[in-house]
Amino acid sequence: MNIRTLCVLGLVCAAGSAVGAPTDAKTDWIAQSNTYSQLLLDVQANYSPETASALGVEGHEAEVTDLKPLNSQRQEADLAKAVDKLQSLRGAAVDPRLKQDLDILLASAEGQRQTLALSRQLMVPYFDLPQGMFAGFQKLLHDGVTSQRQAKALLRLRRYVGRDKGYEPITELARARIAEGLQQPALVTPWNVEVQQSLDNQQRYLDGIRDLFKQSKLQGWQGDFATLSKQIQAYGDWLKSDLLPRARKTNRLPEAIYADNLKNFGVDADPRQIMQQALTAYSQIREEMATLAGVVAAQRGFKSTTYLDVLRELKKQGIAKDALLPTYRARLTTVEDIVRQQHLATLPTRAAVIRLGSEAESAATPAPHIDLPPLIGNTGQPAAFVIPVSNPNARSGEDYNDFSFDAVTWTLITHEARPGHELQISRMLEHGVSTARAFFAFNSANVEGWALYAEAFMKPYLPLDGQLAVLQLRLMRSARAFLDPMLNLGLIEPEAAKQLLMREVGLSEPMAKQEVDRYTFNAPGQATSYFFGYQKLEATRARAEIALGTRFDVLSYHDFILNQGLLPLRLLDTAVMEEYVPSRKQ
Repeated sequence: MNIRTLCVLGLVCAAGSAVGAPTDAKTDWIAQSNTYSQLLLDVQANYSPETASALGVEGHEAEVTDLKPLNSQRQEADLAKAVDKLQSLRGAAVDPRLKQDLDILLASAEGQRQTLALSRQLMVPYFDLPQGMFAGFQKLLHDGVTSQRQAKALLRLRRYVGRDKGYEPITELARARIAEGLQQPALVTPWNVEVQQSLDNQQRYLDGIRDLFKQSKLQGWQGDFATLSKQIQAYGDWLKSDLLPRARKTNRLPEAIYADNLKNFGVDADPRQIMQQALTAYSQIREEMATLAGVVAAQRGFKSTTYLDVLRELKKQGIAKDALLPTYRARLTTVEDIVRQQHLATLPTRAAVIRLGSEAESAATPAPHIDLPPLIGNTGQPAAFVIPVSNPNARSGEDYNDFSFDAVTWTLITHEARPGHELQISRMLEHGVSTARAFFAFNSANVEGWALYAEAFMKPYLPLDGQLAVLQLRLMRSARAFLDPMLNLGLIEPEAAKQLLMREVGLSEPMAKQEVDRYTFNAPGQATSYFFGYQKLEATRARAEIALGTRFDVLSYHDFILNQGLLPLRLLDTAVMEEYVPSRKQ
């Protein structure tokens, strides 16, 4: 999944029902719920309109992020007003589903207020402007966006550089907010590694923005882009001279910030408890890998039977760059056949999309991920499984071969495409769920938990080398769940974590690099969500199976889960036990 998108979605969501949402009298509560969601959308679109636009909400294409003075305090105050209104509506609600959605909206609004306040009280603000601009323009100038909306990119660009009435250059606003933070010695500065990497990628993102405008065929952007390039260069020079020398020398965050991150990613557990559970799982998975590796080695005629050596041999059967897409698309067809034949889930009739990542996109997210389509007003735009072919942030020059060998294609198709992320997103768009369940409940635990769970229920139907690759990536997810907390609690150093991932999990240096970047500054806390969400979903299924016995049916169960949208895992467990289980007993 796209990490940056998930981080943003934790704070900025959109209203309106998904494509295909039912409109009969039985679903009037959805329309009512979406009206309530608008209260939060109106607040959030004022402060991060690029994200609202990317999610498909029309009318914000030309607007730019609010970095004016007291932006955090103003947003907190607006959220407080929205909370008061939502609490009043909650008291008058009768439909239990509407109450549930209002609880989701209230939790989202309160969570945003807490995050904003904590960040303001503890952290010097930091803005990777080129990356954020690239991400926004990539969504706005996408082929599936109407030409009328795409044309607004010209006005957005003009406002970024301060050439529209009432607008200042966003680089100057960002610099002012950072400078305000630096004047408060008690605030924690960003990690120097993060700042330096942002500076190193600055030109990549500018090149990416230029290429997007070239491909769009829009006219008249060149002058403003030249101005933006100069402004970004000056902004980078200031970061290098004024912020970088004062940036903290350790990755460790304030513990309150890390705890808040976990909550925003849907992980409602103590990080030390997660560490202990993950370490146990890590040991058990290695034992299972050792057994399976011996079988694969005998099957393939490999001399060594250790799981690391067997993985190295499998990676030698690499897939050339020009063969990656055909190979993955063929593997998707095979996986879909398995899902249908084994009655594991109901699949969409339309094809899933797979593509390679660009240079700028790979710098921003150098791991396989889903490029989310508009979740509002979607007119058929699909989610896309994106395969990066490099990690521009890596330093070793080592081959980034973690996703370009045959055995791993099974688990990546399962996780990122079908029956994982792509199916989860497609079902929301086609089945139709409320805004609260599609967007405001969106967190990493319920999204990544499903994808890792999908790998688990697909594993028995895969060839043995494919099963070994499933276990390797499950080992990585367990390692994430103890390394991420260890790094952020000061129990291990980044280089030691990176070496462990290379030495024991079998990752390449570019892959291990992006992993440690993820744990330390791209999305601290997010990496725990895979393991946490997977465990919760496995426990919910076990409860359903025990309750139903022989009446448990995998197809109807998975379809029920997917039809719920992105319910928080606690509410999903309740829905399974109070709705799905009784329905199967009738």
